[in-house]
Amino acid sequence: MTVPPIVYHPDYQATLPDGHRFPMGKYRRLSEVLLARGLAPQGFVRPEPAGVDLIAGVHDRTYVESVLALTVPREVEREIGLPVGASVVARSRASVAGTLLAARLALAHGLAGSSAGGSHHARRGGGAGFCIFNDVAIAARTLHREGSIARAVVIDCDVHQGDGTADCLSDSPDLFTFSLHAEKNYPTRKIAGDRDVGLPDGLEDAGYLAALEAHVGPLLDAVAPDLVFYNAGVDPHRDDRLGRLALTDAGLAARDRHVVAAARSRNIPLVAVIGGGYATDIDALAARHAGVFEAMAAEAA
Repeated sequence: MTVPPIVYHPDYQATLPDGHRFPMGKYRRLSEVLLARGLAPQGFVRPEPAGVDLIAGVHDRTYVESVLALTVPREVEREIGLPVGASVVARSRASVAGTLLAARLALAHGLAGSSAGGSHHARRGGGAGFCIFNDVAIAARTLHREGSIARAVVIDCDVHQGDGTADCLSDSPDLFTFSLHAEKNYPTRKIAGDRDVGLPDGLEDAGYLAALEAHVGPLLDAVAPDLVFYNAGVDPHRDDRLGRLALTDAGLAARDRHVVAAARSRNIPLVAVIGGGYATDIDALAARHAGVFEAMAAEAA
């Protein structure tokens, strides 16, 4: 296997007002880090932006149309936490398309990733928590609907519970959601997925990895999916502003290696998305996000 393909679009990085707390600069910086580390030797694969019909396969069409028309009500925009202008909407459409394209590449090559994605708080009826459209749910439902997969597992290791993905896939028993998160973190009102493991504040590497290892392998054996979607959020890191857990760089790296190896040792294709990460040091943040791509490259070697 060659180095796993990576999907990227310049629109992954939107323009936000000065001082906005979302670290939008991490996306372009991540692309630079991936190139510098030789993880995309042939360059990136570029998606075509997602259209309304694809997105409305999961989300309420009225909501989708209001986003694309830039007419989202202010109360919904406040719930999302991002200004729903042209640049942010272009980013959301590219992110959805990127995750779907990466999933198709994973089915073809065994491993692939998108250098965005993981917008797991977006529910059927609307966005929330910096998430406008749920890219993983859209990709999973699309592939399932067209018959490319019969079963999939979402392994969500973002520090926040994947409430939106649970909501979007709640009526799809063949699309299994597993969330490993900080129990007391956002969202306050969680939506139960197929398996939710809430962790205590301040948990460090050893405890976290023990919880991860107790679930991932047995889950993959039980479900025997055709594809794994891996949300490799780096916000469990001890320096993350929105975290509550205490993983080190080494702990995150061990997590990524375990999930990737668990899938590949069972010959299950895996697609990775980067999920959350909210450190103020953009260089350090991008380096952490690069870790999942390094784990995939090592497994493919």
